[in-house]
Amino acid sequence: MAKKNQPARLIVASSDHDPDMLYATRMFVPDPFIFLEENGRRTIVLSDLEIDRGRKQAQADEILAYSEFEREVQGNEKRAPAFEKVLSHFLRKRGVRSAVVPSNFPLGYAEELGRSDISLQTTNGLFWPERESKTAEELRLMRRALSITEKGLARATEVLAACKARRNKRLDWFGRVLTSEILRAEIDYAVLRAGGLPANTIVAGGDQACDPHERGSGPLFVNSLIILDIFPRDAQSGYYGDMTRTVLRGRASDAQRQLWEAVRDGQALALKKMKPGTDGLALHNEVKQFFTEKGFPTEVRDGRQVGFFHGTGHGLGLEIHEFPRFQKTVFKPGQVLTVEPGLYYPGLGGARIEDVAVVTESGNRIISRFEKRLEI
Repeated sequence: MAKKNQPARLIVASSDHDPDMLYATRMFVPDPFIFLEENGRRTIVLSDLEIDRGRKQAQADEILAYSEFEREVQGNEKRAPAFEKVLSHFLRKRGVRSAVVPSNFPLGYAEELGRSDISLQTTNGLFWPERESKTAEELRLMRRALSITEKGLARATEVLAACKARRNKRLDWFGRVLTSEILRAEIDYAVLRAGGLPANTIVAGGDQACDPHERGSGPLFVNSLIILDIFPRDAQSGYYGDMTRTVLRGRASDAQRQLWEAVRDGQALALKKMKPGTDGLALHNEVKQFFTEKGFPTEVRDGRQVGFFHGTGHGLGLEIHEFPRFQKTVFKPGQVLTVEPGLYYPGLGGARIEDVAVVTESGNRIISRFEKRLEI
């Protein structure tokens, strides 16, 4: 909460899509609404459609009806006033002459407030600095999001285990060719049933997996590496889970196994050394050097990047990629980050293993739980 005599803080956004608004109110609202904090007191202005629900669910000291301010602005006019006109009226009525807003505050609203001599200042950094350090309750909610993620991985493993190989090496799942699309649908269905909202689940086999954000398409093959990257949002809390496993239906070649084991060991190295005071960039470079020493350099071959060419991890919470970035932080207790090194070589395939860890006073604690197994 803000301290006394601090500048007013203002957000105008939909909490369905804006994590700062969801963090402030803990209530999902699909349309933009008004949040104002003055001297530690939090006020939200909701439409008649949302106000009764808001009184039950929102974390706020005061909940006001938007329609009351709208009527005051409209007066005898036939048309309802624009939202930004009502916003400006509400702030003037509350005596707000300046406010701190998020860096993504809508320009149209800012221009209207400027015409009313209400000055705005964007935050230098996080709007809610508290979001960087997760509370015990937030960790509980993130553990629930991860349990949803794990159910998706379990379903993927179950489907792959039921597959057989056709003569053309395509995987057969009860009489039909198993594709990335079919397996993704099975994963997403499991996520939905568990209470999650899937988004862009990655099921990428073979060389498709060498593009880390390729979702994957077409048939999946026996004895081919498959990256499963699942990052659903918990529909109840808004927190994200994020886990990756790399698997293979059949038998791995020596080269595939060496690639996968290098990634597993690189992740273990990062987790061993991720603790308060450690520089994330230095640790990232250490993992990259470890891969080079294992015979997996990061370089350009035939015009494309190979090896380990993405970040070691990222912050996780109400955003899938939120502050801090792994390579741009010195680790502090309470931070929650993914740890997900990967290696990618066309012709051999890609491998990535991802877990979620919270930084503790002496090291870190993994809060994701799913086996690391190459062969299914």
